[in-house]
Amino acid sequence: MKLSRVSVLLSVASVWALPAPKAQSSAPVNPLAASRASGSLRGSESLLGNNPSIPIPTEPSTVIPPGQFELAPGQTEDEQLGLYIDLSNVKNPQPIRGGSTGPTDPGPRTEAYDRLNSDLFIPPATDAGDAPNAKWPFGLSHNRHGLAGAGWARQQNVDQLPVATAMAGVNMRLSPNAYRELHWHKAGEWALMLNGSVRISAVNEHGQTFVDDVSAGDVWFFPAGIPHSIQAFENGCEFLLVFNDGEFSEDETFLVSELMERMPESVVAKNFRTSVQTFSKLPDGQLWIFPGTPAPKNISEQNVTGPAGVISKEAAYSYHFSQQEPYRVPGGSIKVLDPATFPIAKGFSAALVTVEPGAMREMHWHTTSDEWTYFLQGTARLTVYQAPASSRTFDFSAGDVGYVPVPNAHFLENTGSEPLIFLEVLQAAEYSDISVNQWLGLTPKQIVKDHLNVDEAFLDTLPKTEPFIVPGNRNLSTTDFTGT
Repeated sequence: MKLSRVSVLLSVASVWALPAPKAQSSAPVNPLAASRASGSLRGSESLLGNNPSIPIPTEPSTVIPPGQFELAPGQTEDEQLGLYIDLSNVKNPQPIRGGSTGPTDPGPRTEAYDRLNSDLFIPPATDAGDAPNAKWPFGLSHNRHGLAGAGWARQQNVDQLPVATAMAGVNMRLSPNAYRELHWHKAGEWALMLNGSVRISAVNEHGQTFVDDVSAGDVWFFPAGIPHSIQAFENGCEFLLVFNDGEFSEDETFLVSELMERMPESVVAKNFRTSVQTFSKLPDGQLWIFPGTPAPKNISEQNVTGPAGVISKEAAYSYHFSQQEPYRVPGGSIKVLDPATFPIAKGFSAALVTVEPGAMREMHWHTTSDEWTYFLQGTARLTVYQAPASSRTFDFSAGDVGYVPVPNAHFLENTGSEPLIFLEVLQAAEYSDISVNQWLGLTPKQIVKDHLNVDEAFLDTLPKTEPFIVPGNRNLSTTDFTGT
């Protein structure tokens, strides 16, 4: 007899909720307790091990019948092809690859996770061994709120993604005119504006000052220890912060409010050569993110210059990345920002990559740095190859963080119908990678032929310049990989 998925789940539920034997007692019954509880917290010793007196239950099949689920395009193809499986619109998705039947999942399960992570639920046959988790959605991070609705922030560090030892990220929102209060960090802060505009200000160790307005797509960087502030304009904003320490915590920021509160009142007064009463209205507790008065439109009104002057253009803390033209290639585009053009951000190199539907960021690896990736738009999948014989495939969507340790090889394939946009961040003095296409294209043909057993026609297609992105067929369930 074939049972529906509902019947199977009801049967499972009945097993977990079997009534306990009624306990015999002559003690008076508390009517209130009796109305709220029944049965026994624990069973008897007779339930341990084999007991012939316990009847063998008649169990239904746990196999989900074919009529109770649907297969997505590509699920019946050879599992070695490892095609992307889109589970977003199929009924009751099942972990089947390479056939019409397979090890179905009767539950319990959270179907939404399976749909979002099809390459974990139905891994390509090429996935092997063990590889660290490479994915963390900011949507699963605790969202700390500021004062009076002024904004929020959520973070990713090694507590959420243990493999991410070299970098950590913070996603922060400021309401209109709100401040991220005057503060400094133990780590360097690299930022990408996601939307809106802010005014940033800072003072360096030489007493030189800096102020600038940055908008969506622009970048700033503050070295470790440099005090700075961030204030949103009237439309509010959201930005991404990347720190060069995987253990960085947003909750361990040095704050001017806490600085004043943690010093003896007499010392604070002496430091500023004033009376204790001057600071009688200091905020009680840290400000962190808090409402502010609107910044003047004219930035010159907030230019404060001391004897040391302003920070030179070569040492500027901001870079208007939004105005940089991308390098366009078949299948997408790439914009690179590293110390060659943004000198103050020593050790931070980044690439903003756009990949058209069906295309992919080619197979590559980095030689000196882990890669921290943030997904701004679209959906993608990434396979990480870790020596000597392990690989794991992950699926990503907007708001997710990815992480690939150096020098693991990987790719990023656009699995959606809109352009995929993501940010690659490295801890490197120069943005660079090793392109598998270019590597083989610049290797003597005989060597490649002897290693891979490929023909001369294929060898002639290998590029000698790095493609970065390779175009592909928008239909990801096809086996034709030559289309554009």
